[in-house]
Amino acid sequence: MKLTVLGPGCWGLTLAWLLTDNFNEICVWGRTQDLSDELKQYKRTTKPLTVELNEKVEITDNLSKAIDGAEIILLVVATSGIRPVCQQLKQAGLKENQILVNLSKGLELPSLKRMSEVIKDELPESKPVILSGPTLAKEILNGCPTAASVACEDMNIAEFVQKHLTVPSKFRLYTNPDVIGVELGGSLKNVIAIASGFADAMNLGDNCRGALLTRGMAEIVRISIALGAHPSTLYGLSGMGDLIATCSSPLSRNYTVGSLLGRGKKIDDILNELGSVAEGVKTSKALCELASKLNLEVPVSSAIYEAVYTDITPQEVLNKLMNRKLKREN
Repeated sequence: MKLTVLGPGCWGLTLAWLLTDNFNEICVWGRTQDLSDELKQYKRTTKPLTVELNEKVEITDNLSKAIDGAEIILLVVATSGIRPVCQQLKQAGLKENQILVNLSKGLELPSLKRMSEVIKDELPESKPVILSGPTLAKEILNGCPTAASVACEDMNIAEFVQKHLTVPSKFRLYTNPDVIGVELGGSLKNVIAIASGFADAMNLGDNCRGALLTRGMAEIVRISIALGAHPSTLYGLSGMGDLIATCSSPLSRNYTVGSLLGRGKKIDDILNELGSVAEGVKTSKALCELASKLNLEVPVSSAIYEAVYTDITPQEVLNKLMNRKLKREN
């Protein structure tokens, strides 16, 4: 069997490393400008994480060659790149029986669509699979175990992916028919992870973190259910599980963004310093636009949107959240 990974970033390369023994062939595709000489020549990268790939892993910028004969294709590109990559896949000769698994967590702007919707726009015959959960790349590279959810409208496809991407003792997958819930849990939690890093940088304490995660989770549930998600999914691996991991760890890019915002740094400087995508930045805008359309309150997410896109100070953000009109918990 052949696995193709589209996207040579930290998570894409980690997956190529993790799944080496599950497939006879593995190919990693990236745009020419995204493939470093180190990766092409030595099949390793050291920035920002060190990943050393097996010799059998092929690295290429030729998309037709990359997907030729692949039973499973992992989409591990930034959410803004999903639509153009799907357009390229169509031109590169993607076959109907090739399974697309999306691992990018976010919403498309300005459409506010989930990634499975974007994929279906461009590839109407596909039945995309969503893989999401607590998957911090560095911990996986260090051999730490984790689990995640695999969602698809066709459960036979979900079970096929579950079987072939599970790695004993390291990477356990559960199937789930709720595509909407699995996608939204993984996407919206990035905004709350920014809030968590923000609070930690201000030394607001564990009580505040507990309150923030709880109220943030309420917002995720509120929005997701309004869009058709099942409540139980949001308290599973791709919702609560991912929220706990990314809101507690400096390994999370979104947590790191929040931490730097909480220290008073500006978002442009933060993103330049980070050197990689933090999906929660754009998702905060998408989430607030969704909430407005649905006429739902999302005060934590709105505060993070302001922190990212305006000149509001960290203390002003805190004051706005803590001094809102008193209300019932729901």
